[in-house]
Amino acid sequence: MEEKNQYDVTSIKVLEGLEGVRKRPAMYIGSTGKEGLHHLAIEVINNSVDEALAGFCTKIYVKINKDGSLTVEDNGRGIPTEIHPQLKKPGVEIVMTKLHAGGKFDHKIYPIAGGLHGVGVSVVNALSEELTVQVKRNGKIYEQKYKRGEPVTELKVIGTCKPEETGTIVKFKPDKEIFSTTNFDFELLAIKMRELAFLNPGVSFILESEKEKKKETFKYEGGLQEFVKWLNKTRNPLHKPIYLKKTHNDCIVEVALQYTEGYQENIFSFVNTINTIEGGTHVAGFKTALTRVLNDYLKKSKLLKEDEKLEGEDTREGLTAVISLHIRDPQFEGQTKTKLGNTEIKGIVDSVVTEQLSQFLEENPSIAKIIASKVMEAFKARVAAKKAKELVRRKGAFFSGSLPGKLADCSSSSLEKTELFIVEGESAAGSSKQARNKEFQAILPLRGKILNVEKANPHKIFENEEIATLVAAIGTGIGENFDIKKLRYGRIIIMCDADVDGQHIKTLLLTFFFRFMPALIESKRIFIAVPPLYRIRKGSKDIYVYSDEELEKYLKKWGNAEVQRFKGLGEMNPEQLWETCMNPKTRILKLVTIEDAIEADMIFSTLMGEAVEPRKVFIMEHAKMASLDI
Repeated sequence: MEEKNQYDVTSIKVLEGLEGVRKRPAMYIGSTGKEGLHHLAIEVINNSVDEALAGFCTKIYVKINKDGSLTVEDNGRGIPTEIHPQLKKPGVEIVMTKLHAGGKFDHKIYPIAGGLHGVGVSVVNALSEELTVQVKRNGKIYEQKYKRGEPVTELKVIGTCKPEETGTIVKFKPDKEIFSTTNFDFELLAIKMRELAFLNPGVSFILESEKEKKKETFKYEGGLQEFVKWLNKTRNPLHKPIYLKKTHNDCIVEVALQYTEGYQENIFSFVNTINTIEGGTHVAGFKTALTRVLNDYLKKSKLLKEDEKLEGEDTREGLTAVISLHIRDPQFEGQTKTKLGNTEIKGIVDSVVTEQLSQFLEENPSIAKIIASKVMEAFKARVAAKKAKELVRRKGAFFSGSLPGKLADCSSSSLEKTELFIVEGESAAGSSKQARNKEFQAILPLRGKILNVEKANPHKIFENEEIATLVAAIGTGIGENFDIKKLRYGRIIIMCDADVDGQHIKTLLLTFFFRFMPALIESKRIFIAVPPLYRIRKGSKDIYVYSDEELEKYLKKWGNAEVQRFKGLGEMNPEQLWETCMNPKTRILKLVTIEDAIEADMIFSTLMGEAVEPRKVFIMEHAKMASLDI
């Protein structure tokens, strides 16, 4: 046997200290991309938040520095600096360099904490080019520096402070050897800190960027009720927020909920201020209780017949809710803490919501009637949608497999080779049909803007002609009847004009795909064609440009040049359209991914034509919507 294939005891490697973190960083922070980078920031911020939860911190300051590092400062108790009796090292050094070391294991020190495993800040240290920690404690200011997890200085006193001044400052620079990007996003951090400010009433969260010269302060006294109001600021609420709170067996359950005129549910959940984006037992308990309470109320009010029953989706249509738990020993799935697993929590939340919501409805009949009307409307719409779906199935619009007449199909049947272009109007369809390669490119023109599925009743969606045409062309069916194995084209490409109407049509299509065919986004089948805004001609040379800034740059460089402005795809001749949008070798396509999330209410507001600040997301992971250039 060759020596390189030998497997004996010498083959077993032991990774000492934080070496394992650097070897397998994704195990601890989820990824080494943008998401993982910001997870580092959140780990450090959450340590300060834990001080706030314990009642010792009133201000948390985060700064994006010019050199790409991040500073997190709080006025909590400060990490202990005394020498540990067993390890013979300062407490701060142990916290910074040892996995599973910290005060979160002691319920007397931290009755409730988001940081539980003792790996957070040590992982940040391991994955940083350099990290400096300063501690204000006992009238002194201590400092220690690290490089890629290893101390490069001893803990030393660098100054004095007032005896009552306490706190911790952590400044770290993410390691370029680990991360694909090391640029912190101000907007993403603002989203997280705004969220934490809602969950920690009275605590100030300050975010500043030296690079962008921006600064924001978040402080809310209203807690979850104010949170729900903020979430619904672009929707039309039907009543004031309902607030429920109760402590049960050392578990504090808080819920705020409010129904709107819309149709989509928006439930956000937190455990010890950690955003549980995948839900868990607390969300399951809330949903169960909500359905039971409203069924009981409607039966008692004689609004539902004995043989009728609300389903969960009826009770959550148009609902915005925030669930926040403070519990002693949460069990999360993985270090990134996206789902709560404590089995006993489902029953606790169910019990609290059932008791408190039932009492609220009894004591507030006017709001109870509004909610009853909303859920009954959803119930009737669901029944109507079911009937419409059955009617459509009989007619065969979605399910017969017959192709729509307006589809210009391609000759190839190879899934991975074929492409379906969805275009806007007959003019664009004419140019694209002439430009395409008939062997593998199909063209489907749609008439104007399709139905906005964010605000339409379900039965209207199934009766809509343009949606029926689109679904028939794609071949997969829709909703619960969706079957990706029946997909007729390997790529589905949205090709719209580069104007406001084109953006709206693109938004409507993406909203439809996300709501009814999300598997197409997840399997990387949906693309957006990026048409140019201008063609610049200088002599015999043509350049296509995609923004006004790019145009200005070329005109400065070339001086006088012939400029052609493309107001729409229909104004491009077939050769131009082929070269810029359809030729696989020269075109620009943007893949639509689930990770490029955008908040659903922003899309909704955009479609309504409201002048809403185009913030990226409330919480990127929540809406799981496709990225748009709005």
